[in-house]
Amino acid sequence: MILPAANGGLENKMSNTTKRILTSIAMLVVAMAATYFGLVQWLAIAIALGMCAELAIAQIKSKRAKAERRNLWRTACDILIYAVVVSYLALFVASAYFIGGKPWIMLLTLMTICAADIGAWFFGRRIGGDKMWERLSPGKTWAGQIAGIICGTFAAVMYGLLGTDAFLSSLMWIGLGVSLLSQYGDLAASAVKRRFGIKDFGNYLPGHGGLMDRFDGWIFVMPIIWLATI
Repeated sequence: MILPAANGGLENKMSNTTKRILTSIAMLVVAMAATYFGLVQWLAIAIALGMCAELAIAQIKSKRAKAERRNLWRTACDILIYAVVVSYLALFVASAYFIGGKPWIMLLTLMTICAADIGAWFFGRRIGGDKMWERLSPGKTWAGQIAGIICGTFAAVMYGLLGTDAFLSSLMWIGLGVSLLSQYGDLAASAVKRRFGIKDFGNYLPGHGGLMDRFDGWIFVMPIIWLATI
């Protein structure tokens, strides 16, 4: 009786992995199409606005947040927090607009974040070890973070080597910073989900969740990259 349950769990896991891969391929096709037709800027804005909408909807639907609104002090603190969050999201949308108009910067950022994300996920599962912040994200380890930073930095350096046939030390530091910020963007999104008592921000990206679940690594990266390139 145990074997069928175990096999069923394995099949479900494989099915979820397949959905994740197929969804990633679909998103890659959309990104390539946007690049070909010169719509990268508008795609970036659409994703940023979608992330803002997901955050607002999650807050409105959160049962935990509704229960805590009865506390006047908690409500006052929330108003201040929301004002800061809304201001930051406005900066995030603006940065998406301006960086989207510079495809080479967008490509560099995309390569670095994806490499850091994949490296942290793969090596974190393989190596294991101490958790970064188990209360927020049980699956993230220090080994995964270090591996993610190394992989992201390597991707940024390779971007320069492939484009200019030269080693650009500035790209190494950019890769290091982007890789680190992307992982803390992921942790920040996890903290918000714990605050609202939800698992994912959406379910329309099979295997990924919502836009915020997929692109949370961009939360801190985009505004910093924009301010650094103004």
